[in-house]
Amino acid sequence: MTLLHTEVAIIGAGLVGASAALALQRAGIGTVLIDRGLCGARASGVNFGGVRRQGRNIEQMYLAQRAHAIWNRLPELIGTRAEYIRTGHLKLARSPTDLEKLYAYRDKVIDFDLGLEILDGAALRRRFPALGPDIVGGSLCPQDGQANPRLVAPAFAHAAARAGARLLEHCTIEHVEPCGDDILLDASDGRRIRAGTVINAAGAWGAAIARWFGDVLPLQAKYPTMLVTEPLTPQIGVSLGVEGGGFYARQTPTGNVVMGGGYGHALPGDRSRPGPAALAELGRTAPAILPALSRASIIRCWSGIEGYFPDKNPVIGFSANVPRLLHAFGFSGGGFQIAPAVGEALADMATGRGTLMMAERFSVERWNARVDA
Repeated sequence: MTLLHTEVAIIGAGLVGASAALALQRAGIGTVLIDRGLCGARASGVNFGGVRRQGRNIEQMYLAQRAHAIWNRLPELIGTRAEYIRTGHLKLARSPTDLEKLYAYRDKVIDFDLGLEILDGAALRRRFPALGPDIVGGSLCPQDGQANPRLVAPAFAHAAARAGARLLEHCTIEHVEPCGDDILLDASDGRRIRAGTVINAAGAWGAAIARWFGDVLPLQAKYPTMLVTEPLTPQIGVSLGVEGGGFYARQTPTGNVVMGGGYGHALPGDRSRPGPAALAELGRTAPAILPALSRASIIRCWSGIEGYFPDKNPVIGFSANVPRLLHAFGFSGGGFQIAPAVGEALADMATGRGTLMMAERFSVERWNARVDA
């Protein structure tokens, strides 16, 4: 039986956990990063890949701005850009009411200096002639962008390992118990990890782990449906979203259009499948937004598993029951862009160096749903 001692143990080697591990190691804090599969193989690696600030709740904007600076430093931090490019993010309005909402959002976030530009009528057609005729306007955030999710989280995890973190893949934690002032984690293969601090960054499985420690949280699993086309001639240079949700798309440098909308279904073994109804709706919506897609061949479709909270904000904060336990999960489909900043914030919180802006909006205790540990 192997017993590892560490200052911090992180359960979940997705982008949140991996970026926290890197930030901790850069601060000189010994870290063990644990995943029951491969790093970045779950939601962090199969999401849409949009790196956007536009459209976020106000309370997330502080993290989004912090993350915006981190994304531009990827080569320095993790040794690759992971295909990150600042293409801009265009949120579309399909009705005058939608356009009014885009104006209202621009005014709401004006203090964050996103540089939002509202385009409608002829101005929209000149800038984006590939859009369908039913699009009445859009809000452009020129410095938002996109990246390859299959590359980002593994690169953070491997950078953390190079910095000294212990990366344990295919390591399933099955039991936890207090051990003096520490927490003892027991893995299914007999390994034991004793840590002064534990970070629960287990994504859609975060609530199950939180329950081990007596924190009961209303997390719901959802299964986003996504697909990708054959390479097409250049259609749209920006990442697209739609006011009210339901559709998102981006064209990669190789010409493939990645898009998504709607949800799929769970399968046994913590797997998921795209939803037939969601695929049918994408088949109707996509050509209305980008008419060239009516002639495009789909080469692959897939789904992931993500955790959603009712207020669409994640839990980021200390357990209501167990000292030195931090939770960070439930990003409700919007965690990719802010994850590197969440990782740095978790490192600050674990070491007592800082906390979050508007922390009460991310608190475990906001749900007032807990049981005795």
